[in-house]
Amino acid sequence: MSQADKCAWMLRFKILIGDITKEKVSAIVNAANESLLGGGGVDGAIHRAAGPGLLAECRTLGGCSTGAAKITHGYKLPAKYIIHTVGPVWHGGSQGEDELLKRCYESVFDLVEEYELTSLALPAISCGAYGYPLDRAASIALGAIRAFLERNESLERLHVVCFTDEVYQEYWEIMQDMATE
Repeated sequence: MSQADKCAWMLRFKILIGDITKEKVSAIVNAANESLLGGGGVDGAIHRAAGPGLLAECRTLGGCSTGAAKITHGYKLPAKYIIHTVGPVWHGGSQGEDELLKRCYESVFDLVEEYELTSLALPAISCGAYGYPLDRAASIALGAIRAFLERNESLERLHVVCFTDEVYQEYWEIMQDMATE
């Protein structure tokens, strides 16, 4: 396999700094808490931007466990859907955090396939208040993204929308390393 073939997944992938609520994609991903009823960070921003209809729909879902994902309408967002996933809180790495974080991405991608979505925007799950080490979280995220894009050709574009320069730099450095593997 040529280097170009190994990196073909990158043609549909971008790392951006910005506001995920402004993304014009089929779905955005919400780094939610288990209640799905809003909170701080990305979760709060998405709930505020989507409007009260999102909270009303989330109340009917019965929450979401860590590593799982649920889908709602996008309401006032440019995205048609919101995929909510609950990332793990970092406890030092001895409580299965890596596997739970990887499962978040896999659960999201399961819904992408089920709903036949063509574009997706993801935040850096668990990297804010949940305290996950940024390099470790970015490596898990990019590994899961790469595996998905290599096997699924229906998703036309996938954006990771970073909330700070630091997050962007970490994702960018790991992605560059992946391109040379």
